[in-house]
Amino acid sequence: MLSIPDQTRRFQLVLIKPSHYDDDGYVIQWLRSFIPSNTLAVMNSLAGDAAARQILGPNVAIEVTIIDETNTRVKVNDILARVRKSGGFGLVGLVGVQSNQFPRAVDIARPLRAAGVPVVIGGFHVSGCLAMLPEMPADLREALDLGVSLFAGEAEGRFDGVINDAASGNLKPIYNHLNDLPSVASAPVPFLPSENLARTLGKYTSFDAGRGCPYQCSFCTIINVQGRKSRGRSADDIEQVLRKNYAQGVNRFFITDDNFARHKDWESIFDRIIELREKENIDAHFTIQVDTLCHQTPNFIEKAKRAGVKRAFIGLENINPDNLLGAKKRQNKITEYRRMLLAWKRAGVITYGGYILGFPNDTVGSIRRDIEIVKKELPLDILEFFCLTPLPGSEDHLTLHKKGVAMDPDMNKYDAEHVVTAHPRMSRVEWEHIYRRAWEIYYTPEHMETLLCRAAATRTGFSRMQAFLLMFSSAVAIENVHPLQCGVFRLKFRRDRRANLPIEPIWAFYPKYLWEIVSKNVRLLQRWLLLTRLTARVRNSPGADAYTDLALTVVDDAAADGLELFTHNDSVRTEVARIRKVTELTHGLDKVAG
Repeated sequence: MLSIPDQTRRFQLVLIKPSHYDDDGYVIQWLRSFIPSNTLAVMNSLAGDAAARQILGPNVAIEVTIIDETNTRVKVNDILARVRKSGGFGLVGLVGVQSNQFPRAVDIARPLRAAGVPVVIGGFHVSGCLAMLPEMPADLREALDLGVSLFAGEAEGRFDGVINDAASGNLKPIYNHLNDLPSVASAPVPFLPSENLARTLGKYTSFDAGRGCPYQCSFCTIINVQGRKSRGRSADDIEQVLRKNYAQGVNRFFITDDNFARHKDWESIFDRIIELREKENIDAHFTIQVDTLCHQTPNFIEKAKRAGVKRAFIGLENINPDNLLGAKKRQNKITEYRRMLLAWKRAGVITYGGYILGFPNDTVGSIRRDIEIVKKELPLDILEFFCLTPLPGSEDHLTLHKKGVAMDPDMNKYDAEHVVTAHPRMSRVEWEHIYRRAWEIYYTPEHMETLLCRAAATRTGFSRMQAFLLMFSSAVAIENVHPLQCGVFRLKFRRDRRANLPIEPIWAFYPKYLWEIVSKNVRLLQRWLLLTRLTARVRNSPGADAYTDLALTVVDDAAADGLELFTHNDSVRTEVARIRKVTELTHGLDKVAG
């Protein structure tokens, strides 16, 4: 931190990305977390820019403290001491707060507000509720009653006003910028310093190249918070992100765009990254999120490979066309899944597929069958499961709200791992059980060995596959959290428990916590040893390079008629026939036009 003359006033700006509670009410926190927060990176840069511009005047220094609660304990007393040392001159911002994190955010805010510290909460929960609901929900009203301010929308060009209002003691109850989404081109780029990134596994960081999505998925909150019009950073902005991070020894990046393939400047961004990699030897690696039609965009996958994309997350969501149509996921065409995944395989990129359980047509039996089809016929590496969840800010939530359908009032459960509303064909118990079983069905020892064989044959990150399989096969089974919320070595603090639950006595808490540490790590070691044996067997197999199976086999339309993916129910057969008819007509019109 820069030295500041004694006569300069200090405004304490503390930015916290909260975690959320596990089923026992303890904060989910790790010695090393996996995924760094892009929102925290964005807000850190905006705050640093405001400090550099001296927006509170030349005699006021803004001291910025950032805390990612997934890997750093939030010590409220320390925050209070810091603000009191500055004469109560400061602001605590709880940023990027998702619905499942809102109860934790309010619990952090409560003692701060009791001590008179200004607090503002922003993120998808606040924005989604204000964007979609006709009235203020109870949890937002509770926050307002505590004197917490709420921020909806995006902070670029608006955060200065919040800081100034806090400094003058005039924070507004609500800041609503949802109807005036800012441009992010040339805005301060997301950045987290290396000391914060050191608390993540492998020291990698995240940034958003763009915001907004053109699609209409009914379960999605992004389109109602960030809009359906793409707003993106430029190639110059992305180069700045890479150079700033490379200078501090960070070269692994997660691009958080919901769908980077729809960024209007994806090609110029890839071209700039390729130039940096090939001319300046900036060895940057990326994880991106894309749609199931990205392979149809000329040069997209080829340039992704040259740009250093190592992993691609794809929202498959389901293999039942009725479910996809019901969720307005019209862009997903099951006839393209294999072509798209094989294209990524040829590029040597590891693929992750998101799969949603709990669409209206799902049953326990259909879910089991569909997962087996995916295992056998789709060349997908990592499959991760989610419960269909009506998140505040989504069309699904609004529809259920208008119909008066019961939804669980506890926002802590809105993490896509818990069942929060009724299902027409499964009981709550059945739905919760099949969610947990889905991970076991996909990550059997036999299928993990198959995935390793495919990785060896296609040169798709074989050495990394073992670690990914360990993470995704064990998070739910051992830690009872989704892999995306997981990390290395779970931390628990006795007093960091949900406000509505009692603090356990020392004699009860610590023996139980110690037993958890020992038993979980024994199970983790057993799984690692299993994967080590599987990896060694595949690596030492004389035919590893020549391995193939049905999923890796390119088939034409005639041969595809024998795939269960295209025949496993009436809606699938109808949709496949419709897509082929449309394709035939389109090709016929193209020939006439030609």
